[in-house]
Amino acid sequence: MSETTFEPITQITQTPVWVPDENVDTDQIFAAKFLTITVREGLGEYAFYDWRRDKNNDLIEDHYLNTTPPDQRKIMLGGRNFGCGSSREHAPWALYDYGVRAVIAPEIADIFYNNCLKNGMVAISISDAEYEALTPYADQEMTVDLEAQEIRYGGDKVLAFEMDGLARACLLSGQDQLDLLLSAKPDIDRFEAARAAV
Repeated sequence: MSETTFEPITQITQTPVWVPDENVDTDQIFAAKFLTITVREGLGEYAFYDWRRDKNNDLIEDHYLNTTPPDQRKIMLGGRNFGCGSSREHAPWALYDYGVRAVIAPEIADIFYNNCLKNGMVAISISDAEYEALTPYADQEMTVDLEAQEIRYGGDKVLAFEMDGLARACLLSGQDQLDLLLSAKPDIDRFEAARAAV
């Protein structure tokens, strides 16, 4: 097995951390000056570093990205074109270590979207109309249900979403793609043995 395992995700219920800014790029999520760091652990400290700190690099205590406790950061609601910019995988690594397990936004940038899925986070790209319907409830609990593939919010409102089957299976099991494929090795071996016997 590989060494990459994640927290299995079935349902997450939480009030989202709302980052309403549009065109939040991967350099804002994880600044290029920290790209020399090659381990994932501890990268949450650097998520939105320049937003969360003043010119002296001291934490801005009352910034909303600092006041939300780590165990309440599982759902991040982003603005339009979230995760644009470079393809750096450090950005989802940092968000994961910061506490995020699901990113919801209109027009999530393609590379960032796929990097999230491959690094233990649900990524849900919604339409502008769906975003406008969701944001009035951004200060309330919502549920991301990966099994049912829906977001439930506002008491009785439901927003369905689609996801690639392999990515969904990995997130549900907490495995990366390699581990998921390796877990099927006994079935693969049986299939190959049966084919060889024909």
